[in-house]
Amino acid sequence: MKNNNTRRTFLKTSGIVSLGFIGLQNFACSAGTKGQEVAEGAIQVGYGKLKRDPEGILKLPEGFSYKIISRSGTPMSDGFVVPGKPDGMATFEGEGGRVIIVRNHEVSRDDAENGPFGKDYELLPNLEKSMIYEYGSGVTPGLGGTTTVIYNEETGEVEEEYLSLAGTIRNCAGGKTPWGSWVTCEETVEKAGGDVEKDHGYNFEVPALMKPGMAQPIPLKEMGRFNHEAISVDPNSGIVYQTEDRHDGLIYRYIPNVPGELAQGGKLQVLALKGKKSFDTRNWKRLKLDNPMPIGEKLPVEWLDIDEIDSPKDDLRIRGFENGAARFARGEGMWYGNDGVYFACTNGGKIEKGQIFRYTPSPKEGTTSENDQPGTLELFVEPNNTNIVNNCDNLTVAPWGDVVTCEDDEHPRIVGVKPDGSFYKLAENVGYSSEFAGGCFSPSGKTFFVNIQHAGLTVAITGPWV
Repeated sequence: MKNNNTRRTFLKTSGIVSLGFIGLQNFACSAGTKGQEVAEGAIQVGYGKLKRDPEGILKLPEGFSYKIISRSGTPMSDGFVVPGKPDGMATFEGEGGRVIIVRNHEVSRDDAENGPFGKDYELLPNLEKSMIYEYGSGVTPGLGGTTTVIYNEETGEVEEEYLSLAGTIRNCAGGKTPWGSWVTCEETVEKAGGDVEKDHGYNFEVPALMKPGMAQPIPLKEMGRFNHEAISVDPNSGIVYQTEDRHDGLIYRYIPNVPGELAQGGKLQVLALKGKKSFDTRNWKRLKLDNPMPIGEKLPVEWLDIDEIDSPKDDLRIRGFENGAARFARGEGMWYGNDGVYFACTNGGKIEKGQIFRYTPSPKEGTTSENDQPGTLELFVEPNNTNIVNNCDNLTVAPWGDVVTCEDDEHPRIVGVKPDGSFYKLAENVGYSSEFAGGCFSPSGKTFFVNIQHAGLTVAITGPWV
């Protein structure tokens, strides 16, 4: 973990990295206009037509190329094996221009073949029991967690790969912090009982380290126990926002007692729209809503306190909605950029194929003065057109400001969304029946990393980004 001085100064030094990019300028804005639905097939050229791949894995625009840098089941530097089902991830600047990648693995307890210890758990004794959150009575340990990859961007080679958190379950997404760590989230609410020794449904913090080292598996319980998906930290306040992967989920924020020290406790709250008690943002046609969530309109927000955050009945979202919180359709990827927090709702929208929201924090976020200058929530895009986007999932914000989202589909694409709401295709998976996951750019902006989850592959994509 970074030293305390780094944590104390992160509010002054972090935020969106400006790399001098001029953005994409090779297409006109005529699709995705905010405030109205996008016309059939109205997707922009972006980087150009996606080209056939001789290897039959990824279609990319002209001038772009990819390299598989990690495969599940292969040995890592620490003697364990690369787990399967790679999901959310983020990058950090390492020494000597190296890229540190911290990567989730959405592996369940009963899936030893995709775990880090070998299909017969033969490598489990090589790790101290205290470093495994869920030992599973030695029978069914937690097999999720994170791995860390040290990547040399100049040579295109992985120099080190190691287990960095062990014993958690179904680590789906998460989010990077401005102080140099990754918060990984359990997408489960499995409770202790039988072979299961501990409750699950928590977040854990993993430092981004150059050398092999395990994070202490400490659950951040005051961030709430629910079906977590992703988090995002506002670098200006240190407040953490969270999504919930449920068809009737909520959006949460965690105000830490000490910014940059999540384990020191804090307050959990839920998002509500001012003057719109228990508002349904999902816009599903079958709901026949009298007042659907408008596209492109910034609505004032208030944050409501919530109790019993360990939620033994897994009812945080139910109680929150009854008390006035807004309801969302499968909150998934979340990322800070352009002075706001973007998040995807995978099956939101009229045809239930995806929405992307943008929350703009108040200048007084988290203080008593925020009521006078509330944050705002905007339904950024809702195309209702599978030719444009189909079940947006993990997302990131590119250094030049575009939102780049991975589709959760058997034949997915990576889709970019410009700040004006227009779309373009960046890649298409033609090799595997698997979603994309974990898309993120290197600190330099030269490389885009993404996982092909069910194939167990991590891919580095390079090309003429600007």
